[in-house]
This record gives sequence, structure tokens and C-alpha cells, in this order.
Amino acid sequence: MIFMNKNDKKIERMKELNELLAKASDAYYNTGVEIMSDHEYDALYDELSALEKETEIILSGSRTQKVGFEPVSSLKKVRHTSKMLSLEKTKSIDELIGWLGENIGFLSWKLDGLTIVLTYDNGILTQAVTRGNGEIGEDITQNARHIIGIPTAVSYKEHLVVRGESLMKYSDFERVNSELEDGVKYKNPRNLCVGTVRNLDPRITAERNINFFAFNLVEGSDCNSFAERIDLLKSLGFQCVDGVKTDSAELESHIMEFERAIAENEFPSDGLVLMFDDVEYGRSLGETSHAPRNGMAFKWQDETADTKLLEVKWSPSRTGLLNPVAVFEPVELEGTTVSRASVHNLSIVKQLRLGIGDTLSVYKANMIIPQIAENKTSSDTLEIPSVCPICGSKTEIKRSADEVETLVCPNSQCAAKHIGKFEHFVQRDAMNIVGLSTSTIEMLIEEGFLHSFKDFYHLDVYHEKIAELKGFGERSFQKMQEAVEASRHTELSRVLYSLGIPNIGRAASRLICAVYPEAEQLEQLTIEELTAIDGIGDVLAQDFVNYFADEVNLREYHELLAELDIEKAEEIAEDSEILGKTFVITGAVNIWKNRSELKTFIESHGGKVASAVSSKTDYLINNDSTSNSSKNKKAKDLGIPILTEEEFQKMYS
Repeated sequence: MIFMNKNDKKIERMKELNELLAKASDAYYNTGVEIMSDHEYDALYDELSALEKETEIILSGSRTQKVGFEPVSSLKKVRHTSKMLSLEKTKSIDELIGWLGENIGFLSWKLDGLTIVLTYDNGILTQAVTRGNGEIGEDITQNARHIIGIPTAVSYKEHLVVRGESLMKYSDFERVNSELEDGVKYKNPRNLCVGTVRNLDPRITAERNINFFAFNLVEGSDCNSFAERIDLLKSLGFQCVDGVKTDSAELESHIMEFERAIAENEFPSDGLVLMFDDVEYGRSLGETSHAPRNGMAFKWQDETADTKLLEVKWSPSRTGLLNPVAVFEPVELEGTTVSRASVHNLSIVKQLRLGIGDTLSVYKANMIIPQIAENKTSSDTLEIPSVCPICGSKTEIKRSADEVETLVCPNSQCAAKHIGKFEHFVQRDAMNIVGLSTSTIEMLIEEGFLHSFKDFYHLDVYHEKIAELKGFGERSFQKMQEAVEASRHTELSRVLYSLGIPNIGRAASRLICAVYPEAEQLEQLTIEELTAIDGIGDVLAQDFVNYFADEVNLREYHELLAELDIEKAEEIAEDSEILGKTFVITGAVNIWKNRSELKTFIESHGGKVASAVSSKTDYLINNDSTSNSSKNKKAKDLGIPILTEEEFQKMYS
């Protein structure tokens, strides 16, 4: 029996619709910017709903479903209906060819994550269980509903059991790991994936973008072709592992194709899996005490190279952790030049017995991540820094509960701990220094070029050194300098916002600077003066006063002002009907270029812009006051005036 993937195009469209709707919702609720009208959103939603009814498939995270985030108190133990054994492994292509013999096989990625078994009954996901020890796993059904690639409903109504791998993209691993405290960071994507899938709060699983790739249809089909079973799963909405049918003659060339592709692979893989395409034949071979005979795992020989250790850099993090990075003479590995590898922590530095000049054997884990395999000379002469390379403070060694040692800088004013502060300072709504990414800021801090705000305006002192940094060059330096110089001419409300004072956002900065337009006035304001401004409450006022009461903050503010040319802001008329009013903008605009420009105009005239209509909203701006959008309905229910752009203009003219 051959299954035709008649739903493929519809499933792709459903994925596209979910992405569009998710993006629109995120923009609306988290940034206050509408990237599509309510009418457009409703039309896409209706199209998605119709496709789900037509295909009887509901993809994970579908915008039509209100899947809850109900936490669980513990993970229930579940016994697998059939024992999950590990495949025999080989690193020899010849052995793999000999094993396949005259048969046809299905070759696919061996993904490096956490295996999950899914059960469906009457088209509904009823249970998801981790591999566990192969006999007993843990019930993670609540989390599975928030994993990308796992449909919550399928059109296949018979009993269905699917096995697959849950894992994280390298980019998601870096993003999530960077947000975790040093003591709970993960060494690799697999460990973070396992910790996420087994956590007790489904919301965490949803936020971390775990993916699932089906690799075997265990029960629910009489189809005898392994490849066609994968096609069936694709037609049901599953995200499936990439694979290809092959015979012995083509097997080596297919392996080489996978090897070339691994450098571009977004997901961790530690080899390949070859299964007999004839399912019944594979089953008839039975199994040994620890491995089934219907498949074989292939792992590439790790390409290693010997090199000399030149130095160990202690790279700072925003939490004070100093991460050891081995820098060695460049070597070629897996087609790329490698010159550094993370050593992870102080304990591993000691285990490797490192010393400058030592001979290291290095390789790429999963053909991607540079690692030190061994130290062949083990001189153990490396000096552990007694002072922080960034601020010069005395370092400390911390030990975790499991005796892992890390090196940290305890200085709360260390520049490395203020990466977030500098990221905020350069953003568009603050000083608008275009092109300064987080990685560039981290590099400038690590090299000792950036300690406070004023240092952005003196990077020319390090012209030659910056131009020689990795990823830089003369042109990159000049572009950065142009952006820095352009930011010198700015307005006071941007400067105030750029300081990163807690709770003082862009709108609050404009309100304060509209009443107190001189830079010298800001540092002297009292709580009473601030709360007298319509829109500034007690909490904001207290945070503001606390900031300028700190001598370090005040000195940095004065140093920054000396670098800037602050233009005088237009005074806001006290009788302006915009001043202190809260607006919500929806639908298309005609007079202003876009809604963002209208939002900026309102805020520059002392008003506020909210993302959703509430009892605190004064006006809804919508050129189509007769539409049945949710915002219009709510405004009418609450008795909030709905203005066209022309009517809004009359408020300040």
C-alpha cells in the first residue's frame, strides 16, 4: 500500500498560517505594534480553522486552540508496550554496506535529543512518554502539546504509536542558555532539551521552542515500507526526520551527502541510522538482549588534529562568571579553520592539566562544536587569574553542590555585568547607535574598550585594535564610528530613556522631559515634582529619584552629557488635549506614514499609546469606525470615543 501525501500542501499552509498569526499576536500583545489589521487576522484565522476541519489535523501550538499551561506536580511513570532497545553502532562504511547486503534501506539522521513515544486514539494525542530506561519512561503529555512538530489531532482514527526525537536548534540553545543563571546553564542542546521536556511547567516547554521529529511508525499501519510509513506520518502533520531510500551501491554516496549537509544542519546530530525498508523482514530478524536487528547506527569517525595552546581567555558574562576559552594555533577540522574551544569551567581546566604551549588534540563534537579531546603534554602550569581581566577586582572560586568549580568576579560594578545596560543604551528608541549587536558589545567589553556610556564616544582611541578583531575590519569600524557620531545629536528624552532607569520607559521619559526640558533639572527632581506630572506615579518617581541619588549613576550621567549635543525639545502646550491622554491605534492610517509614526507623534505631544482597549483608554483611533473588530466592539462597550485621523488632528490644531 502506498500512501499519497494529499495533505502536504494544506499542512504547509497551516504551518504558514500559524506562524503569521503567532507573529501578529506577539507584535500586538508584546510590542503594541499591529502588523496586520483585525480583518486580516480574522481572515487568516478562519482559513486555518477551515483547513483543520478539512484535514482533521491540528498542529502543535495551533492558534485555533486554547491549550492551557496547567503545571503538573510530578511526572508519572509509564511502562512501554514494547521494550525500546538501542541500535548496534559502527563507524565503518564497509561494515554498514555489508550489513545491508542485497536489501533496500532507509537512511536518515541520528538526532541527538530525547526520544519520545506518542500514542493516538481516535485521532487524538492521548499520551506522550519519554524513553526512560527503555522499559519505563515518564509521562510528559502536558508538555508534548507545546512541542513543535507534534500534532494534537490527526485524521488517522486507528490506534497509532509513533516514535521520534525531541531536540533544540543550536540558535534556540544559545538563546535560552544565555538567559539562565550560571549555576543552571547547560553544556549542550541535548541536556537543555531533556531538562525542558521533563520540567513540570508546560509554559517553559512552549517558550523554549522544542522540536519533535518522528522517525518510526511503530503501530497503526499495515504498510510494509519504512519510507512510506514516514511519508504517511508527514501527511498526518508530523515533522519527520529527513531520510532517503538506498541500496548498497548508493549507500556510501548518500552518507557523503549527509556528511556535507551536517555543517548547515540546525539541529544536533551524532550520526545516521540505516533501517531495512522491508518492515516485516526487519521484524523477522528479532533482537539480541540489547539491540534490535532491523537497523544499524552509523557514527562518523571524529576528525582530530593536534595543535599548540597559545592562551586561555577568561570570557566574562553578565552574571560575573569568567568562562575559560582555549585559544590555539589554527587547524583544519571538517572543512573549516578552528582556533578556539570552550573549556566550560574551572574544574575541566584542572582535569585537562592545561599549560601554555601544551599539545592539544581537538575535534568537533557532532562535526559542529570545537572541543578538546585530550591534553597530550599535561604540563598543568596554567595560572588561574587572581583578578578579573575586565575590572581588576579579586576573583573568587565557587563550588556547586556537585563540586563543579567556576571562577567569578564578585564586583557588582564590573562592566561585564552591564551588557544588558549597554544593549539598552544603543537601541533605536534610546541613543540609536545602529549596528552595535550584543556580540560586538560583549567583544568591546572583553577587550577592555567599554566600561561606561562615555566610552562609546572614544572608541576611536582603539581604532587599529578594533579593526583587527575577528569579524571586524576598517569598513566595519568606520560604519560603527559614523553611527556613534550620529548619536551625539539627540533629544533629552532619548538620553533619559537610554539610562535604563527601572520603570522609566520611552513614554515616561517624554512626559518628564516635556515638563523639565533641561538636562540639569532632571537630577534634582523630587518625588513630589515628578508625581505632579500627569502619568507619573509613585513607583516611577521613586525609581527615578533613587537612580540619581546614586553617586556612580550621577557621575556616569554627567560624563555622558559632556559627549552630547542635546537639541531643545518643543514645549507641549498645557492646554493640549493630547497631554496625559491614553490612545489605542488600530487599522490602516492615511495621514501618517504608519501606526508607528502616529504613536511617536502622540508620545511627543505628551500622550500615551497602549496596545489594547481598556477602561483606562481615552480614545481609540480607527479610520473605520463601523468595523466589527474586537477593538471597536470593546471601545463601544466601554463608551470610549472612536476617532478618525482627521478628528484626532482637530484635537491639537
